[in-house]
Amino acid sequence: MTTMLPLQHDYDTIPGTTVFDGRLAMKGYALNKMCYSFNSAENRESYRQNPDAYCDLYQLTEEQRRALRHGNVAELIEAGGNIYYLAKWAGIYGITVQQIGAQERGITEEAFKEMLLRGEEA
Repeated sequence: MTTMLPLQHDYDTIPGTTVFDGRLAMKGYALNKMCYSFNSAENRESYRQNPDAYCDLYQLTEEQRRALRHGNVAELIEAGGNIYYLAKWAGIYGITVQQIGAQERGITEEAFKEMLLRGEEA
């Protein structure tokens, strides 16, 4: 049996950058499907009540579960999460887009907001 190795791309070597491509889309399918389910208030409440049991419904990997427990968006993206779906998960905890951006840059939320107001690239 032949094992397919992931294709290597030039962008794989950009420090601090995770590109959401086909490989990550496949890796994160279950995670993103779960996050999409958070469109429903009932599903958000089910997740809040018992995150592990809810993750079981979608057969999330240990890497994905660990990233969810850490609340770390960068880890979630590396685990295959798409930021648009992850925003649905973040909303459960009241995490704003500015907080996500600050976390991604490794700066405070206030510093991130100031950067945006100055017109610097995020």
